[in-house]
Amino acid sequence: MTRTTKALLNVGIAALAGSFLGAVWAQRKTPPLHHSQNGLTLGMWLSLALWCLFSVYWSIASKDSAPTKTSESIWPRQLHLILVNGALLLLVFPVPGLTQRFLPANYILSAAGLLIQAAFILLAVWARRHLGSNWSGEVRIAADHQLVRSGPYRFIRHPIYTAVLGMYCGTALVSGQIHAPIALILVSLAYWRKIRLEEQALGRTFGPDFDAYRRNTWALVPLLF
Repeated sequence: MTRTTKALLNVGIAALAGSFLGAVWAQRKTPPLHHSQNGLTLGMWLSLALWCLFSVYWSIASKDSAPTKTSESIWPRQLHLILVNGALLLLVFPVPGLTQRFLPANYILSAAGLLIQAAFILLAVWARRHLGSNWSGEVRIAADHQLVRSGPYRFIRHPIYTAVLGMYCGTALVSGQIHAPIALILVSLAYWRKIRLEEQALGRTFGPDFDAYRRNTWALVPLLF
């Protein structure tokens, strides 16, 4: 294990512990339905902080990307960004008319949601480390692209997308309001589309190797999909 990986692991463990303890403390100190002036509960503030932590890491890691050989056109990429960013805003911020609760408001659910979100951030970091310079925010084939089968890629073809969807699920638990699962549906559609395009590109590039890899792995969730 490299020093960088150890440091990331330590940060991840701290995030897991801090998220759980912070949520329990915050929810015990305030009524479950207490909101700040902008409508966010303390649990949602902690969830938003985790999203910011993830975004900072992802921005830094994105600099390690190989030159592009072939990629999707700009408009499909823009459509994906609009769907994902719109879903994230819908996930986090209360929307008038969509604030009915699908889950009861209590600190146990908030703590569980934050713990799930932090755990999936660790999965995303683990997958990103193994993907290396093959990673890109767009559907593309990099120069000297390799079919990665190490780490979480031994079992799941798209662990980063799995992690993002898991993070959405964690925040949805913290929120408990109906706008959160609607956002989850929206982002799921965005990644369903992207997975189809990405697997088509990988199939054209790696042929029988990718077909064999696809037969022996799951796209997102082991034993389910």
